[in-house]
Order: sequence, then structure tokens, then C-alpha cells
Amino acid sequence: MNSQAARLYEIGKLYCDRGDYSLALPNLKEAAESFLSEKNYEQYLKCLQNILRIHAERDEQEQITVLKENLHDLVIREGIELNSKTYYTLGVCANYKGQVESSLDYFRRALELGLKANNQEDMCYAILGISICYRVQKKYEEALKEIYNLNIFLQLIDIPELKVSSAISNAMILIDLKKYEQALDILWQAYEEIKNTKQLSASISVLANIGMVLFDMSQKDMAKIYLNLAKKAIDPQNNKIVLRKVDSYLRQLSVSDQNEVDLVFDLEKHSVVEKTMGSIDFKNQFILLDLLKLFIGNQGKIYSKEYLVEHVWKQNYDPAIHDNKIYVTIKRLRKLIEPDYDKPKYIFRAKNGYYLNKTAKVELKDIRPEGGL
Repeated sequence: MNSQAARLYEIGKLYCDRGDYSLALPNLKEAAESFLSEKNYEQYLKCLQNILRIHAERDEQEQITVLKENLHDLVIREGIELNSKTYYTLGVCANYKGQVESSLDYFRRALELGLKANNQEDMCYAILGISICYRVQKKYEEALKEIYNLNIFLQLIDIPELKVSSAISNAMILIDLKKYEQALDILWQAYEEIKNTKQLSASISVLANIGMVLFDMSQKDMAKIYLNLAKKAIDPQNNKIVLRKVDSYLRQLSVSDQNEVDLVFDLEKHSVVEKTMGSIDFKNQFILLDLLKLFIGNQGKIYSKEYLVEHVWKQNYDPAIHDNKIYVTIKRLRKLIEPDYDKPKYIFRAKNGYYLNKTAKVELKDIRPEGGL
């Protein structure tokens, strides 16, 4: 092996783990060119994996496309076979780009190769990727099964970086399921595990996710502390994706501080937070959610019973059937969201329908979770 190229790779990998991507790239690129020239494809692929990952973290899609095309040409020209870790890295890139199906295909291929070679580390990375794809697809049961399988492996092999990534992925699934306390417990475990890693990006991700969970739990002062800690550690050039997520939450906190929002409806998570009551569990009562979404989206507009039946229940209005159903449904909605049911502040009744109080400070939020690895 070219000792100079090997040294450049090790230096580049060290900088990459520290999050110093500007310093990592020149070393990794020079090493990659050297390995490629001597047809040392195994080492070349190791360099390429790190280079692709850096461009993914920087959200530099054009560079990723060029590298993938060059890799495709190399495979055809030289007849080389890609290894499990390379497929995993390609899956990461596709995941960051929002190409979930392609990402899942890459991760499944990575798992197949890992199983074939009986390489437990490769299998672990592939399983992590599959879990994250399932979470993005909202297949939460399947995602949690993959995390369970991964954690069994991690009891046998010690890979601190993977333990942290597994914990973050597990927590993000629980956040989507609104199991905030469980998510927070897992993130604190990941926080303890960080000391065994050398990756700055893992530390940032854990801090950011702790802040996001606290936000969803309506602990906004604590959320602001952790989100700001994460932001201070973020390099704006090198961590564009996580920076967007952190900034989106900080903007929501800023809006809340300025407006003292009474009621927040998160469209993506189908969750509702009331200023004094905190997070409200609708327990899959989708009619109530649809009704509230309609009211919040057009605050102050009076909706007739006919309109509500046709647009929420998707039925033709029949007073004998629907008048009592609407009354009972509005009553259930009030019991969920009104701090004082006897003195409603949100849902009001007019002569010819119902509406959301114009003076209530409400907010529709749509922070879409991005898959992270």
C-alpha cells in the first residue's frame, strides 16, 4: 500500500470525525486519487465513502452526483464490486436528498453484502439505515424492530458511534409517536455515550434532538438552551442540514416568545400544544384533528353544520343524523383543548355554525423531520 496515501487517508479521516471537513477533504481527495491510480480500489472506496459523507452533510448535491457518476463509470470500466459500506454511504446520500426508496434499496444491498461477508459492523450500519428509512416512511413498528435488532448486535460489538446513532434514531421514532419522556431518556443515554466517540457531529445531533424533544414537551426555556448549545457548535458551512433543523425550531421559539401563542397545531406530527395544558393527546381521534385544523386554518370564519359534515365527515348533510353528531364532536374537542371547559376561549358557536375565536393566538407549524444518520 502507498504509505503516503495511507497517511493522507488517516489524517483526512481524523479531521472528518472531528467535523473539520475543510481540512479533511484535501487529504481524502489526494489519497483517493493516489489509490485510484494504483488500482487499490478497496482503499479508494474508503476515501470515497468519507468524501461522499462530507458532501452529504454540506448538502452539496451536485458534487455527490458527479462522484456517483464517476463511481458508476469505474464499476463498468474495471468490473469492480462495491462493498457494503459504500452502498451504505450511497444510501446516506439518497436519504439526505429525500430519495427514501433509493436509500432503502442501497441499505438493503449493504445488509446483503454484510451478511454474505459475515461482517457485523457492516450489518449494523445497514440495519441503522433501514430503520431510518422506515421511520421516514412512518412504518414505526418496522423501524423499532430494526433498532431492536441493531441493539442486540451492539451488545456484542463495541462501536460507540453506532450506539449514539442508534439512540438518536430510536429517539426520533419515539418523538414521532409522541412518547417524549422515553425519547428524552434515550437521548440522555446517548449523551453519556458521546464521551466514547470522537465525532463532533454526534454531539451536536444529540444536543439538538434533546432541544427538539423539550420543545415538543412545551419546556421551551430548556429547549432554547440545548438548541442554542447545538447551534454554537455547528459549522454553518459543514453542517447545513442539522443547522436548518435547529434554526427552524429556534424560529418557532422566537415566534412563541414574541406572540405568546395560545395554541400550536403541528401539521406534520399531528400534535397540538396548548399554552397552559401542554401537549394534548388526541389518541388517533382524526375527526377532532381535522376539525381543529379547519378552524385554525381559517380563524374567525364561521362554518355551517352543512359545510362541516361535507368537508370533515365527507358525507351529505342530514339534520336528523348529523346535528347531534356535530354537537357531541364539538363538545369532545372543547374538552380536549379548552383549559376551562365552562369558559371556552377557542371554539365558539354562532347562530349558523361554529368558529375559532379571532382573538386567540394560534399557530400552524410544519417542521418536517429530516432523516439523519
